[in-house]
Amino acid sequence: MDLAFSATDLAFRDQVRAFIAERLPGDIRAKVAGGVGLAKDDFVRWQRILHAKGWIAPHWPVEQGGPGWSATQRYIFDEELALGHAPYAIPFGLKMVGPVIYTFGTAAQKRHFLPRILASEDWWCQGYSEPGSGSDLASLQMKTERRGDHYRLNGTKTWTTYAHWADWMFCLVRTSGAGKQQEGISFLLLDMRTPGIEVKPILTIDGQHHVNMVYFTDVRVPVENRIGEENKGWTYAKFLLGFERTDIADVGPSKQRLARLKAIARAEMVAGRPLLADDDFAAKLADIEIQLLALETTSLRHLAAEAAGKPIGPEASLLKIRGSEIRQRLTELAVEAVGYYALPMPEGLDRRNEPPIGPEHAAPAMPDYLFSRAASIYGGSNEIQKNIIAKMVLGL
Repeated sequence: MDLAFSATDLAFRDQVRAFIAERLPGDIRAKVAGGVGLAKDDFVRWQRILHAKGWIAPHWPVEQGGPGWSATQRYIFDEELALGHAPYAIPFGLKMVGPVIYTFGTAAQKRHFLPRILASEDWWCQGYSEPGSGSDLASLQMKTERRGDHYRLNGTKTWTTYAHWADWMFCLVRTSGAGKQQEGISFLLLDMRTPGIEVKPILTIDGQHHVNMVYFTDVRVPVENRIGEENKGWTYAKFLLGFERTDIADVGPSKQRLARLKAIARAEMVAGRPLLADDDFAAKLADIEIQLLALETTSLRHLAAEAAGKPIGPEASLLKIRGSEIRQRLTELAVEAVGYYALPMPEGLDRRNEPPIGPEHAAPAMPDYLFSRAASIYGGSNEIQKNIIAKMVLGL
């Protein structure tokens, strides 16, 4: 694979760079650069700016509203977003259920949902995990009964990220107990305003409200909101998980974290010298940067294969494992860099939006470190991903 950019690629890079410099709101840029948590409105504002430009869905086909970029252009775009301190796009609509709908959905589903996803009019969450069914997703037991033109749902979903922001949920449910576990699952689209749905927050160890418990009591879902065939939802879920695990490689956001870590290491003083001048810390920083470069190259190879028409395979599991490990290591080094200023205070763990104790760059270090512990679990735990690689690549 040729990693050198052509003149056309470089011109595209300059166009993207100029657009971000001109159009990214300054307050959002400052929050991302400083590691400050973003509100839903921040994401919506930036995504609507991208949508107006036609750049909101780089991976979508042109006929569905995508820009028609090559794999190299998509890489350049993600790179410039990271370098310009722009937010990542919330993936649940754009990178997860959107591709499922335009690949497997009906014409009516495409007409209704896809434009609203592109315009950030509908925000989505993922209803997969249940109490007792996470990494072993095929064991899910959400009770579902077919009653004429609708399904009736009863049960619980957990760890549902941003369900408190969502208008819709894509959900795996149990529609049959016959045969293998995977054969009785269906893929439904649920309006979160439907009577019987109750969302309750789960406050994570970083002190923030990212995830939720979602309870379903006699919730009616029209059959027309089912994706594809009844009891074939596992097929669509595997397709979606390939996109999710590739996205969890997190190369762009990790580059943002690396740049912030270098800035911290230049600002922190140890024995009268910047921490960056300390040989031991500089070696750790160089090691993680090399690992990130290797992950980036692997991601580029994956994009080149995708551009050549090859389906997403077990490479997605590899990207997920290494991406989550690198993210965790970067947050560990940030805590090491700020030292005791990273310690959580008695009034709460989440100090992102509070006056800093010590330097401003210290406030996000501990919350980021704590929340990043989940990176090796969500999207399918790293242990499960290693099993997938052992079976599909090594034949074990």
